[in-house]
Amino acid sequence: MEKFIVTFLPINKSVSVLKDSTILSAAISADIFIASPCGGDGVCGRCKVVVKKGNVVMQSTGLLSDEEKNKGLCLACLSLVQSDLVVEIPQESAIDFEKVDSLELKKVYTDVEEIEPPEINAKEQALPISSLTEKIYLELPPPDLDDKVSDLERLLRQARLPANTNLTIIRSLSSLVRDADWKVTVTLVKQAEKADIINLEPGDTSKDNFGLSFDIGTTTLSGQLINLNTKKVLGTKVTYNKQASFGSDVITRIIYAREPDGLEKLHRLVVESMNQMIQELIHEHKVNLNDVTAVLCAGNTTMIHLLLRIDPTHIRKEPYVPTVNFLPIMRAHEAGIKINPHGVLFCVSGVASYVGGDITAGVLSCGIYKEKDLSVLIDIGTNGEIVLGNEEFLIACAASAGPAFEGSGVSCGMRATRGAVQKVTLDKDFNIVYSTIAQAKAKGICGSGYIDLISQMLMMGALDKDGKIKPIKHKRIRETDLGREFIVVFKEDTDSSSDIVINDVDIENLKRAKAAIYSATSSLIRHMGLDFSQVNKIFIAGGFGTSLDMDSAISIGLLPDLDRNKFIFVGNSSLAGARQMILSEDARKTADQIAHKMTYFELSVDAGYMDEYMAALFFPHTDLNKFPSVSGNL
Repeated sequence: MEKFIVTFLPINKSVSVLKDSTILSAAISADIFIASPCGGDGVCGRCKVVVKKGNVVMQSTGLLSDEEKNKGLCLACLSLVQSDLVVEIPQESAIDFEKVDSLELKKVYTDVEEIEPPEINAKEQALPISSLTEKIYLELPPPDLDDKVSDLERLLRQARLPANTNLTIIRSLSSLVRDADWKVTVTLVKQAEKADIINLEPGDTSKDNFGLSFDIGTTTLSGQLINLNTKKVLGTKVTYNKQASFGSDVITRIIYAREPDGLEKLHRLVVESMNQMIQELIHEHKVNLNDVTAVLCAGNTTMIHLLLRIDPTHIRKEPYVPTVNFLPIMRAHEAGIKINPHGVLFCVSGVASYVGGDITAGVLSCGIYKEKDLSVLIDIGTNGEIVLGNEEFLIACAASAGPAFEGSGVSCGMRATRGAVQKVTLDKDFNIVYSTIAQAKAKGICGSGYIDLISQMLMMGALDKDGKIKPIKHKRIRETDLGREFIVVFKEDTDSSSDIVINDVDIENLKRAKAAIYSATSSLIRHMGLDFSQVNKIFIAGGFGTSLDMDSAISIGLLPDLDRNKFIFVGNSSLAGARQMILSEDARKTADQIAHKMTYFELSVDAGYMDEYMAALFFPHTDLNKFPSVSGNL
């Protein structure tokens, strides 16, 4: 078949593709990442590019305004290559996978120690320490005529614990112990009542033992390098999940995994990102890669399947059954993770297709499982998960909130990184005061900024309760062929070439996201015959950090209208739980018990859920009696 060269600007990178390939698939082939939250289905309208030279056939232009068409914009997923092309990727369509710097890190995922209340830290530190891997230095008595036990028996006898090993170690054992003058270090991984010897080194290397805990999120990857001897976190890294180029949610990625080489591509992207983070962390903290012996990962069920290159197809097909929830300890190299060749990988146990190990880790780190009073954990993300319970029971559900609060599916949305508008106040004359992450020039709006903005527009009369911008004559409000829009930052004050706005379509997407979270929480509590007044604590997890304004979140109906002291921000609870587990055998056992104990509640088969959801599709809610502190201000 005929092939053409597609060159992408401004990076000036070219790739050869078959005729009738989409521009989006050409970009993916070239490892170029264009925003495509819908995974290339042509429904989100985010993959806008400019064809500077050459011919394409556009399958549809319905998502483009007349102004955009006149500028030569087209959608990469719906534009078929017909000749050699030169394609420019505008800044707003490019996915920026640049690492988060130390200042931005606190805004994206604030370190848990900085925001957890003291009692949660106490719970973490109270867990007995028994790291996933441990190094033990041994000085073996040399054999003689009175002590002729085998080399392996001699090793196990001196170690004073029941242990297994493998053929590779046995083959090298006799020469290694003699060359080392019978002074060796064994690396052990704890499993149940026994241990496995996974590595044997000459001399005393016991002081150098490191591990990595990871939270593998749909949008973000977070990792920490930990000294397993001192139990100290040496460094933290956050980067963006490059799988986002194949869709912003788990469903679109599961669908893509069925494409030829789709599963391999999704696996490769996450593993390459993890390996890059590992390299950066060990370089910055002067750690030898061979001294990294353990990796522990928490993530939702789909992310763990993709990490391990396990087919996720049936996660999205009724009756929604994953391939695996409880995984054995395995060798890290089996998943392509580059640490010590003998190092191990542990993945936190999940509960169901849409409640994974990240929620198990979150419940562990928040301590809900041993609270006497009722508590709720709400993890606000693309796949919003909610857990209700105490020491007697745990029940969880998942709501498809979508990526709006993480910056996708909204016209000027972005992740919580440099230049994102994160806080907004508005007066009656629509004068705006806003702040951005890192005090940089505004590039777009992140989740906490959108929550503030909608709350302020609602309170100041710019927005109807059903989420429509009012037809008010003001320089910030204008009509477009896609509906009304409200100008948040005029282009001369931005770090982009256009105004930063919120429009009716954006608000509709955000409204649906908040309705999904609230109605899922409400339905779960109703299902148990309870109401919000009986809940003692609500833990809020996710990427908002400390920038989420509680009053704003309640005023738009994202969270229930309760005493503000009941809400506790816990940041990345998944990463906090992963850190606990890599350091504590008891924590790993407790996490498995939590996963076994937790009941999964399927919202899609709940008769009342859709009624709850529809009622929540207003700001703050159809029933204002549920929001008494808000209704008087509207």
